[in-house]
Amino acid sequence: MKIVFMGTPEFAVPSLDILVQNNYDVCAVVTATDKPAGRGQKIQYSAIKEYALSKNLNILQPEKLKDEHFIQTLKDLNADLFIVVAFRMLPEIIWQMPAKGTFNLHASLLPNYRGAAPIHHAVMNGEKETGVTTFFLKHDIDTGDIIYQEKYAIHEKANVGEVYEALMHLGAPLVLKTVKAIENNTATTLPQTSVIEGEIKHAPKIFKEDTALNFNQTILSVYNKVRGLSPFPCSFFKIKKDDKILVVKVYKADYALKSELAAINTIQTDGKSFIHIVCKDGLLNITELQIEGKKKMLTEDLLRGFKLSEYSIAV
Repeated sequence: MKIVFMGTPEFAVPSLDILVQNNYDVCAVVTATDKPAGRGQKIQYSAIKEYALSKNLNILQPEKLKDEHFIQTLKDLNADLFIVVAFRMLPEIIWQMPAKGTFNLHASLLPNYRGAAPIHHAVMNGEKETGVTTFFLKHDIDTGDIIYQEKYAIHEKANVGEVYEALMHLGAPLVLKTVKAIENNTATTLPQTSVIEGEIKHAPKIFKEDTALNFNQTILSVYNKVRGLSPFPCSFFKIKKDDKILVVKVYKADYALKSELAAINTIQTDGKSFIHIVCKDGLLNITELQIEGKKKMLTEDLLRGFKLSEYSIAV
């Protein structure tokens, strides 16, 4: 069975690797075009391209998925199955092409958390469980019939980076299981409409403005947002001293519920070992952070050389 694999970031690498290790004929790997990155603006390959090069796989990097030359190249491969893991939305002319269809690995238990950032939103919403789903593509994004799912319990202190890592490795064997079922014509599917219970939760792309912390919310909401955005893209708030305003990124924190509190948006610190931010019903205890113009540091290291007590929260 000939397979075309489509993916870009690190998340997709284990899924491609497990196919290669099981001797499947991956006749092409489709990934993002090379882009300059970093201060030196050096050309950087995607994680999938790096892997594909190491295995001497055929690599395709179309700028536009509707490009006629690219579409003809895919047709000429005469692949039986397309697999999509963390890639762009495909035009219908592509996902309808292979005889055995096109399936996607999605990092949530569909139908919940359809969209570009399912792991971030699940952690930010304080979910205790998520998982991975394989499903056949159809016209509306992330709505196709479910093939298989695997559940994953989210630890109450886990950040999005830890859950991402876990789902990345949980997804690979599910991809292999799905390929084997399709190959043997034993794959059964379940329409998402048959498993919808209540209102569906969505996972839209996260923009810069979405990462700002609001200390007027409950402490649990603030804490979940911190871990749901760490280590990337990272939540933030701003502090001010006279006319000077600095951005503070929060990488790690814990919290304490309190009934008697100072005013919301107050910074509490001893100048040596702790930074507390007063929220609606508790204290956010920041343990690792990065202040604009400085490196990421532990709280006690930052306080040795930075007088946070001279600043207040910019609202």
